[in-house]
Amino acid sequence: MNDAVIVDAVRTPIGKGKPGGALSGMHPVDLHAHAIRSLIERTGIDPAIVDDVISGAVGQIGEQSGNTARWAALAAGLPESVPAVTVDRQCGSSQQAIHFAAQGVISGAYDVVIASGVESMSRVPIGSQTAGRDFLGPGVAERYPDGLVPQGISAELIAQRWELSRQRLDDFAAESHHRAARAWADGRFAAEVSPLKAPSADGALVTVAQDESVRPSTSPQILAGLRPAFRADVWEERFPQIDWRITAGNSSPVNDGAAAVLITSGQTARRLGLRPRARLHTFAVVGDDPLLMLTGIIPATRKVLDRAGLTLHDIDAFEVNEAFTSVVLAWLAETGADPAKVNVNGGATAIGHPLGASGARLMTTLLSVLEQRGGRYGLQTMCEAGGLANATIVERL
Repeated sequence: MNDAVIVDAVRTPIGKGKPGGALSGMHPVDLHAHAIRSLIERTGIDPAIVDDVISGAVGQIGEQSGNTARWAALAAGLPESVPAVTVDRQCGSSQQAIHFAAQGVISGAYDVVIASGVESMSRVPIGSQTAGRDFLGPGVAERYPDGLVPQGISAELIAQRWELSRQRLDDFAAESHHRAARAWADGRFAAEVSPLKAPSADGALVTVAQDESVRPSTSPQILAGLRPAFRADVWEERFPQIDWRITAGNSSPVNDGAAAVLITSGQTARRLGLRPRARLHTFAVVGDDPLLMLTGIIPATRKVLDRAGLTLHDIDAFEVNEAFTSVVLAWLAETGADPAKVNVNGGATAIGHPLGASGARLMTTLLSVLEQRGGRYGLQTMCEAGGLANATIVERL
């Protein structure tokens, strides 16, 4: 059986996902193309040998519709003969793209694959694809007669169930910003980020080289002044136990960004003279309670470790997506992982969460952390809308 290895991974800087954000003047196809083009340039491969481009995007409407991966591949200069497909597993879309790419390589269906992702939340706002319509249908409504809830309410329910105080949530958020700021100051993101030129409000091209959402000067005291983000009468009536701890400060922001990963077999890498950075060791995906929605990372972590024949103590670095700080803190409480190994260079609370790109972004950062710390195994996991979660273990080579 083939193995699957990561030759390289790269990401764009992450911009604020609103009008005026550093990347808001850039079409998502071109933003995505920059990550793919940078990957090709860094690895030096002939783009004609790429068997497929598998890409994640969540807001598949407007400028991110029509199989956006295909247009990004063409905009990046790949030959017309290279196919591409866009996948949606919500926030885990590009992590799932990595799984699909690796599974294709292991099966022998592919030799060389690009797994990538994009989200331009400034141009395709979150939820645009549903356009206020009922995307669940009567069958789901019958199964869940009390109704499902937005993610922010799920994050509140998690904070309540795991007894996570507002101060703990804010402390974790502030530490995420401080870790990311230190990583930038120490040059730990330099190798994984490909700067780009993006149009500014006046049309001039401006170089964007750093993540825009990181706030080095934030503190728990500053965050404590923010109001709850999801309080509403309808939810207070349904969930009187919630005391409203989730704010914009202890949640991930909305963002623009893209990332790309080159995956081959070890044999193909040797034939092409490429030096892999890591082996894709084990994958898992789970379904979980769609009301709590964001807790799937807990069984996903157990499942991927069991499949790998590893324990939590074998893992040298974790990347756990900080959709909300309550999600990561609940995961820490249930797994017993060492917080010092989790999101070492900061997480999505600070760096940002461009939905379809986040899985590939986390993988790019995980590889950097393993190399910076001399670690062997890394584990990445991502909570996803609908009560889903992906988990991936990589082995540094």
